[in-house]
Amino acid sequence: MNNTDMKKILNQLFEHEKLSKTQAKDVLINISKNAYNEAQVAAFISVYLMRGISVEELEGFREALIDLCIRVDTQGMDTIDLCGTGGDGKNTFNISTLSSFVVAGAGYKVTKHGNYGVSSVCGSSNVLEYLGYTFTNKPDELLKQLDKANICFLHAPLFHPALASVGPIRRQLGVKTFFNMLGPLVNPALPNHQSVGVFNLKLARLYQYLHEGLDKKYSIIHALDGYDEISLTGKTKIISNKEEYIANPGYFGLPTYRPSDIFGGDTIESAAGIFMNVLNNECSQAQKDVVTANSAIAIQCFDQNKDIESCVQEAVESIESGRAKEALNKIKVKY
Repeated sequence: MNNTDMKKILNQLFEHEKLSKTQAKDVLINISKNAYNEAQVAAFISVYLMRGISVEELEGFREALIDLCIRVDTQGMDTIDLCGTGGDGKNTFNISTLSSFVVAGAGYKVTKHGNYGVSSVCGSSNVLEYLGYTFTNKPDELLKQLDKANICFLHAPLFHPALASVGPIRRQLGVKTFFNMLGPLVNPALPNHQSVGVFNLKLARLYQYLHEGLDKKYSIIHALDGYDEISLTGKTKIISNKEEYIANPGYFGLPTYRPSDIFGGDTIESAAGIFMNVLNNECSQAQKDVVTANSAIAIQCFDQNKDIESCVQEAVESIESGRAKEALNKIKVKY
């Protein structure tokens, strides 16, 4: 596909037409081959800032990135990814990343997919890099991390080199794009469990339709006051392959908090400080409780018949015993 073809695609989109799954897949593959100039790519990305994405488009984009990525073979292990789409504009601390270590500390295998922050101050890759973790895409190292720490971290750019050219454009735009929607869907380890937060209800439904075609257990989370995670600031919509329901903070046996209680800090340094305070069990009760709630839903994803009280207790024990912090220390070791 050449630049003229991209003009046709853009005109189709500007006429409010949707792309087919095949068209969406082809466009993303061609973006990876640098077939278009930056202005065209920026225009293409910007379309989805102004209108919703269809299931077919999302499926096509996902298939392209899975086909192009460097895969990670976890040798049949049951693993989970805890990931938010980002883009909710709430600037919370790194809740899903912290929850990943809590779940690992509770004894479950986690293949955490993450990246630098684009529409937030500090993404999962920013905080882990700051804390001394060295990114790797070497299969033997990742498997050793899974074995020793119950968690490995997959820094997206190392596994999706085809998207290297898009990174600068995303950073220059500085707002959420459909790549935020794709991040949780293109984990190169293809985990068979997923706990994912999304920034609006429409995307939650899109994710449900897409996940129904994937062979995995999932929990899709959206706080009704706008967070892409369980915020405990109000009610949360949770959709799993078993059921869907509205959970208020009391569902987890936890109180309701104010948005300011879970603010993420203004710098990577302050975000890392909160991160370690939680793992050291020296954080505020609000910070601990929010991480606990998100961890509990992920734990329940492994056994959907387990009651939420037991899952909450497992998460609390992981933090208070120091096992969540141990998991971080173990992945920082070179194997």
